[in-house]
Amino acid sequence: MSTSEDQGKNNINYREAFQGRASDSHFIDPCHEASKASMSCLDKNNYDRDKCLELFRIYRECKSAWLNQRRADRRAGRPTK
Repeated sequence: MSTSEDQGKNNINYREAFQGRASDSHFIDPCHEASKASMSCLDKNNYDRDKCLELFRIYRECKSAWLNQRRADRRAGRPTK
């Protein structure tokens, strides 16, 4: 599977993905790998955004899903950490 396919997976339980981490941070971002991949793509392609559009789309979808889940968790009274 390619990097873009790996990071395009939906249905991630973000709370489970970060449970048991050594450090407890308010700045945990489950989309960090997608962000890192898109920035790496820019570096490799001399900052030509057109060559990295798919990675940007994957990052936006990940971030949107994460934020929507956090909102739903807060509305339901579940912890978001």
